This record gives sequence, structure tokens and C-alpha cells, in this order.
Amino acid sequence: MKKVKVNFTFQSRLLPENVNRKELKVSLTSIINFVLVYERTEINVINILFCNDSAIKEFNKRYLKHDYETDIITFKYDDEEITESDIIISLETVKRNSLAYKSSYLSELFRVIIHGLLHLCGMKDNTKGSQTVMRKKENYYLKLAGLIN
Repeated sequence: MKKVKVNFTFQSRLLPENVNRKELKVSLTSIINFVLVYERTEINVINILFCNDSAIKEFNKRYLKHDYETDIITFKYDDEEITESDIIISLETVKRNSLAYKSSYLSELFRVIIHGLLHLCGMKDNTKGSQTVMRKKENYYLKLAGLIN
């Protein structure tokens, strides 16, 4: 299985000052490739947009008909030659969630990325049971990455 090409776009300067953007890109690319290999899912290109709450709310309204902000939205595009995906993440929601769940900012950011990847791998979270299964998988990958105990 070949490695996925990951493109990063930062719409605004919402990353905490202590987070090195270059190191973050390397770490996220590593966990993305690991999860996709482990889940046996091949995606050639993933475009990740980091934005604020108002931007993700607009994407949510326009494409999913939901009038609220969220932490992540994933889109998967398939054709015969390439599988591509867009992932949109609100860094403001990630920060709020890290405070609400008493986790580190980076752990929450990685959880959100893993959550989006699991959706791209075909997992759903539209029932209580499927949410529990997905949370267990998120924790599994976070533990493997050394981001939670």
C-alpha cells in the first residue's frame, strides 16, 4: 500500500504558539498513513483545511445542510484512477473540546483527525453503539501514537 499524499492549508493563525507547524504536519502525516494501512484503506490524496468556527459552519450549511459549527467534516471522492478526500477541521472547536474533555490540545486534534479517517474508512457514528465502537478505535490509535495512556 502506498503512502497518501497529504496537503495542508491553514486558513487562519489559530494554532497555539507552542505548536510547530512543520512538526505537526509530519506527525499528522505519519498517523494518517498508519491508520489507513491498519484499516486497509487506500486514499491517494487527502487535503486538510484548518479553519475557524464560522468557516466550518459555512461548509456544514452548504454541503450537509447543518446550521452549526462542528470539529470536523470529511468528504471522500472516488473515481477509477484516484481516491481523494477533503478534511475540514475547526481549530476553535478542537480547542473548546480539549478544554471540555480535559485533554491536551494536540491529543484532541489527533483524535479529530483519526475520527475523520475512520469515517473515510467506512465507519459510521450515527447510533450509540457505533459511536462507542468509533471512540474505542480512536483511543486505540491515540494510545499507539503515545498521545493518551
